[in-house]
Amino acid sequence: MDHRKGARRQSLDSGAEGSGQVSNDRERTRERRSAVGRAAVPLLMLLLVDWGSGRLALWRTVSWLALAVLLFVVLCPPRVSAGGNWLASRGLVREQRVRTDLLVSIRVLDGISQRLLLRDSQGGRVEIDPEVLLRNPQLWLRLNEGAQKAAADGLLLCGQTALRRLAARMDRETARAVFKASGLD
Repeated sequence: MDHRKGARRQSLDSGAEGSGQVSNDRERTRERRSAVGRAAVPLLMLLLVDWGSGRLALWRTVSWLALAVLLFVVLCPPRVSAGGNWLASRGLVREQRVRTDLLVSIRVLDGISQRLLLRDSQGGRVEIDPEVLLRNPQLWLRLNEGAQKAAADGLLLCGQTALRRLAARMDRETARAVFKASGLD
C-alpha cells in the first residue's frame, strides 16, 4: 500500500465516530454461493459435452475454466460494510471507502441496474447497489445518519433529492415488510 492510501485509510479510521460497530451486507454469502453455482454449472456442462464427444483436451478445459472464472468475477457481489461515519465496498481486487459525514455528492446512476454513487470531500468514491441498503437496514441507517450530518454541515451539495427518494423507498419497503409479517397484505 503506498503512502497516500495509508494516510487516507488512517484519516478515515481516526475520524470515524460512532459506536465502533461495523454493519455488513447479510445476504452477500448467499449471493456469492449463487455466483459460484452460476459459474460452475456451465463449466461442468461444457466439460461433459466435450468428454461425451471425445474432444476433451487440456487447452479446451483451460479455456472453459477461464470462462467460468470470468463469469464468477462478473457475478460476484462486492462486500458492503459501514461503521461510524464511513461506508465501504470491497470487490475482489480493491476496496472503495467514503466518509459519510463528509459526503458532497449522492447520485443515482440508471442503466441496466441502478447504482448509487457516493463521493466525499476527501476524494473517496463508492458505487453500490441500492438493493443492498434495502436488504440491510443497518447499512441504510449508518449512511443516512452520516449524510444528514453532511447536509446539516452544508457539505452535501448534490444529492439531497436522491437521499429523500431513497429514504421514501426505504420507508415503503419497511412498511410493506411489516404488513406482510403481520398478515395485513
